[in-house]
Amino acid sequence: MTRALPVPSPWTTRLCAAMSVMTLASACAKKPAPPPQGPPQVGYVTIKAEPVTRTAELPGRTAPTLSSDVRPQVNGIIKARLFTEGGDVSAGQVLYQIDPAPYQATLDQAKGTLANGEANLTTTKLQAERYADLVKMNAVSRQDNDNAQATYRQALATVQADEAAVESAAINLGYTKVRAPISGRIGRSAVTPGALVTSDQTTALATIQSLNPIYVDVSQSADALLKLRQALSGGQLDRAPSSAQVKLVLSDGTPYTEAGVLKFSEVTVDQSTGSVTLRAVFPNPHDVLLPGMFVRAILNEGVYQNGILAPQQGVSHDPKGAASAFVVGADGEAQPRTLTTAEAIGDKWLVTNGLKPGDKLIVEGLLKVQPGVKVHAAPAGSPGSAAQSSGSPPAATSGAATSGSTSASSSGG
Repeated sequence: MTRALPVPSPWTTRLCAAMSVMTLASACAKKPAPPPQGPPQVGYVTIKAEPVTRTAELPGRTAPTLSSDVRPQVNGIIKARLFTEGGDVSAGQVLYQIDPAPYQATLDQAKGTLANGEANLTTTKLQAERYADLVKMNAVSRQDNDNAQATYRQALATVQADEAAVESAAINLGYTKVRAPISGRIGRSAVTPGALVTSDQTTALATIQSLNPIYVDVSQSADALLKLRQALSGGQLDRAPSSAQVKLVLSDGTPYTEAGVLKFSEVTVDQSTGSVTLRAVFPNPHDVLLPGMFVRAILNEGVYQNGILAPQQGVSHDPKGAASAFVVGADGEAQPRTLTTAEAIGDKWLVTNGLKPGDKLIVEGLLKVQPGVKVHAAPAGSPGSAAQSSGSPPAATSGAATSGSTSASSSGG
């Protein structure tokens, strides 16, 4: 026979519930409070001063050092084209042959006229010499002698004119061979054999361009040029020893292997663009550069002898562009700094005001930093830094290059 369990009374149920609440409250009261949080861990880099070369990357286009149109100097029919389009030609090389027949005939006629004049000159000369002797003996009148002398001089002048006509005809005959005025690369031909050309035509037969060396014309804003001159004259920037040297980047981003030399700066500002044209000369032994190519030239503008470089992850900008950063003070507190930055150099900022050599710029753990708060600082990337404790990648270990000079790149506008 099964025995029924006693049903608990309502008072018993309430008592058990009250005891459970008291037990839970007692357990919560005995749980220890969390320890107070220590100073935030941050990583810093030590700011150093170093020579920084300021460069300007400017857009430009290539242009030939020499360019000449091939034009006919006489009229005639093209008999032959004697060059390969797109090939190299030398100065004086025959490029076209114009039909020489009419000019040869003119030359032959001029030579005949000259021979006739020379024969007449011989007769008049002998007569003038005889009359000069006879007039001394009063065998002829002085008038006859004067006429003989004048006839001789006229014959002499005629011969000189005939000689000039022969020379002119020979020159025109030579012009039937159209020669290259300069050495260089010749383009396509505008005419084919059988075409009629004239000495006063406006269309060139072909164009020759000298490509080695080659010019690169770049544009720099007048404002940037003015600021550069002010920085140089004010002593903030020293002229670089290699200020005349220019490097080149091709349109596909490939660096050009040959270095160029800055030749001159235009003396007039373009009113439509507000820019000044600079011209550099580059060797082009392998014809990599062709006229009209778009390139970017890198010019050495000067050197900051004591440049301050700050990693970009340690510098923040507000919506208005003002730069600021935190440094570790001597008392271990985070101190805010207002910075003046000149330009970006790789992954760093060139700082002209707000930092000095020896400052410990905070680059890790910035989200935990507040002005005047004590921080636990360690060199960036070290075991005690914020990056190592949080598992994030370490920052740069120095705000300056270890050796040599750093190149600063600025846009020329």
